[in-house]
Amino acid sequence: MNPYIKFVADNVKLIEEAKALQLGGFSPLPRPEIPADAPTTLFFSPHPDDECISGALALRIAREAKLKLINVAVTLGSKRERQLERLKELQAACDYLGYGLQTTGSRGLEKVTPRTRRSDPPLWAEMVQVIADILTKHHPRVIFFPHDRDWNGTHLGVHHLVLDALRKMPADFECYTVETEFWGAMDDPNLLIEVSEHDLADLIAATTFHVGEVKRNPYHLLLPAWMMDNVRRGAEIVGGQGGAAPDFKFATLYRLQKWTKGATVNVFEGGRQLPTRLNVGTLFP
Repeated sequence: MNPYIKFVADNVKLIEEAKALQLGGFSPLPRPEIPADAPTTLFFSPHPDDECISGALALRIAREAKLKLINVAVTLGSKRERQLERLKELQAACDYLGYGLQTTGSRGLEKVTPRTRRSDPPLWAEMVQVIADILTKHHPRVIFFPHDRDWNGTHLGVHHLVLDALRKMPADFECYTVETEFWGAMDDPNLLIEVSEHDLADLIAATTFHVGEVKRNPYHLLLPAWMMDNVRRGAEIVGGQGGAAPDFKFATLYRLQKWTKGATVNVFEGGRQLPTRLNVGTLFP
């Protein structure tokens, strides 16, 4: 008898049972003690829920490096009838994780896509200025935004929007840039971040505050499988072909660089794998 039949069946059973678990409504998590003058991390979210899905490193930054974490809601989704409700869900998710929330307008920005960048330069310039103003307001040490092949049109739009805003900043403006992935995998990530079981559970619970979305598609239940596959990919892509796989169960992949003198530059050669026993603050000296 194939012993892996039970292994697969048990996985299916766990996911089916988890569909009955509570969605949102959890009490806020304990807040890390962050100094009042701590530097800021900005997470530029294409949609409400990206702060949870791709935010494992951001969560570790807040908890380990003691940086202020502010989620920037670039858009509130394309369905206008859902935008205000999605903002409420997003606020609840941020409250649960202990994140600040910066909006880009009462309904967020709209038409944030590469197509708009090409076809409507005046509108694009207005949106770039909104992001540049946010960068000026918070002067972050670290920013998160999607990479340039993250497939989804809004994710691609946010990538270009943030980079165009960086180009408008003064010549002496510097920050670390962390590119995220979800819809499309990066060809060349340089950072594999281990995610603890505790952090992953918190991110899943935070995702469930986006009730309208996870009722439509319970993608929060697939985050463990996605993060396990990231370990498989990251072991080779970040660690090098044929290298020993790290003893991680869950991980997320990123591209870490630094914006300085009007361009992004590498901050280390090759790739790095960061286990939970090491403080992520070492990445952002």
